[in-house]
Amino acid sequence: MSNVDVDAYLERIGAKRPERLDLAALAHLQERHIMSVPFETIDFNLGIPIRMGEDVLDKVVRRRRGGGCYELNSAFATLLRELGFSVHMLPGRTLHNGQEALLGWFYGHMVLRVDLADGPYLVDVGFRWASRKPLRMDLREVQQDENGAYRIVDTPEGDVELVHNGVHRIRLETRARDLGDFVPTLWFFSTSPDSPVTGGSVWASLITPTGRVSLLDRTLTRIENGERFKEVLDDEAFIPAMRRWFGMEIDRLPNLPPMPEGSPA
Repeated sequence: MSNVDVDAYLERIGAKRPERLDLAALAHLQERHIMSVPFETIDFNLGIPIRMGEDVLDKVVRRRRGGGCYELNSAFATLLRELGFSVHMLPGRTLHNGQEALLGWFYGHMVLRVDLADGPYLVDVGFRWASRKPLRMDLREVQQDENGAYRIVDTPEGDVELVHNGVHRIRLETRARDLGDFVPTLWFFSTSPDSPVTGGSVWASLITPTGRVSLLDRTLTRIENGERFKEVLDDEAFIPAMRRWFGMEIDRLPNLPPMPEGSPA
């Protein structure tokens, strides 16, 4: 018997229980999730154990936190399956970090494939450049979304790559994997000094009705109706900012770099 509280999860993301398992319902759930639950790496930074699937629902639903891609996409997969959707986990690797092209770690990202009556769709609620709505996986034309222009292209090796606004963001295997297949890479990301999310770095990102709010270490960036606002958070301002902009309650500061020279004390 499942212990998943579907109604509590739907309340967490402000979504309606779908009447039909169709594209409109899936799009509604994905958009509400990506606009309600932030991508954030605070627990990675603090060395707190990271869970997936049903084991992360307490964090996401009851404690109203966010998480990394493994946490958010596996939690969302749990919700979708409870609602009756056919969901599969696909492994990926990032190809761009927003500043430069790279070849990220194998299994470094998780994306969902949701099979509807009219075909397969890619769904991602745990990535900075993810689409707001599902992307048709077998379509090779540009797909317009509120978050930009997306295109899925084939690779010579049989994988697919997700191109966002002309930038190759993720390479995906098309073969479905089990949740346990992601455990070794999650352990690496959680414990290795070479991991980008341990130590003295913190990321957070959330889509808002007027734009987006993002955090990198101490720098909070807000985009509101096309205008960009930046502020540097000192220790006193950090926790209230997490509450105000990301809806998160945290009880201690992550390990943050020193305040930049010249910043107000």
